[in-house]
Amino acid sequence: MLVLSRKVGEEIVIDGNIVLSVVEITGNRVKIGIHAPRDKAVIRGELVGKGRDLDAVIPEPDPSQAPSPGISQSMGLATALV
Repeated sequence: MLVLSRKVGEEIVIDGNIVLSVVEITGNRVKIGIHAPRDKAVIRGELVGKGRDLDAVIPEPDPSQAPSPGISQSMGLATALV
């Protein structure tokens, strides 16, 4: 396991297309922003293996629908806060 220290506003880039950003630190809680391609599952660790079907979590892209406000059109990335 790689352990890194980050401050608010700093990022970690994984495989060139997944970006983890430290958004806020309050007490012992850290808010992390995640920019990842829509075809990558982003799921909290406590939900993995709890009967959740990843296919239900990652909807198939519908080319007829316009991107939602959480999608960066320039990079085709999804944005999520965990």
